[in-house]
Amino acid sequence: MNRLIYLGLTSLLVGCTSPSQTSLPLPTTSTAITTNTTTTTSTATTLYDYAIASPQGEPLSVTQLAHALKHADIILIGEWHSHPAAHLLQAQLLAALYQQNPNITLSMEQFTRDNQAIVNDYLTGKIGEKTLVKDANAWPNYDSDYRPLVEFAKQNHLDVIAANAPKSIVRCIGRQGAEYLNKLPKNERLWVARSLTLTTDAYQQTFIASMHHGDEAQTKRQFAAQTAWDDTMAESMVDYLKQHPQQQIIHVAGRFHTAEGVGTASRIQARNPKLKIMMVTPISNQVTLHANAPDFTVKMQPLPQRYVQKDKMMAAMTAMGKRNSDLKCY
Repeated sequence: MNRLIYLGLTSLLVGCTSPSQTSLPLPTTSTAITTNTTTTTSTATTLYDYAIASPQGEPLSVTQLAHALKHADIILIGEWHSHPAAHLLQAQLLAALYQQNPNITLSMEQFTRDNQAIVNDYLTGKIGEKTLVKDANAWPNYDSDYRPLVEFAKQNHLDVIAANAPKSIVRCIGRQGAEYLNKLPKNERLWVARSLTLTTDAYQQTFIASMHHGDEAQTKRQFAAQTAWDDTMAESMVDYLKQHPQQQIIHVAGRFHTAEGVGTASRIQARNPKLKIMMVTPISNQVTLHANAPDFTVKMQPLPQRYVQKDKMMAAMTAMGKRNSDLKCY
């Protein structure tokens, strides 16, 4: 079972992470949740608690972080999927950014291009939430983690970009390679980026380093699937800004896509190098960043270990891999 299944195609269930690197300087105080107005200090932290720091290690409040991000065209907020602190930060930062600049747009990995019209219908009140969740294939943790973002956008009449490529197409790319895109009908081809970044770059190297095994051809197919997400999300945002240059985009996605700017950010810059991109990345005592990473960091407790016994983990991964058995590709 390859690493892509664990990190990529099952991203609805697990967090996207990068290998642990040298830690950035972080606040040495016992700062807990940093809100728009106050800083609560406590020695007893929970999974909701976090501490924000600048790339230089200076502690920041949410309001200060929003101010530091003020001039970015696109803000990439990485997450560990289903982490309470990560999703709390997203909601609070979205509100803080909107407070200083109402010309803001929410972009989401969790919705795909083919469902943009459904997302739009929900935002304008044409359909209810249950219809949105069902017809737009919302992630299983939508109610607990992404509802606050979408509801904030709806209440304040903000656009939401369904930025990602459909999961079924990405899985078929992983099976057949990037050439699979040539088989798609014209309408479905529009649901994936016009071009994929398949050259050897820092993102591909990071991806390959996360793999446990697999032959070279298989790895190339798997990376084509991985970058199909990033290229599509990047293109979705770049195309949107062409039509709405006055907007600032806040994009939420798995940490592996956003950390250190090697994934989605690099694909954005390749399409429009004039755009200013800034990253906000979760870290913990176990997972950190390179010493000179440009990211603002949000330190939080790690999620509970999913598996202790290796056989239990492998059995779960095997079961998830079998979900592709009924996948139908052109």
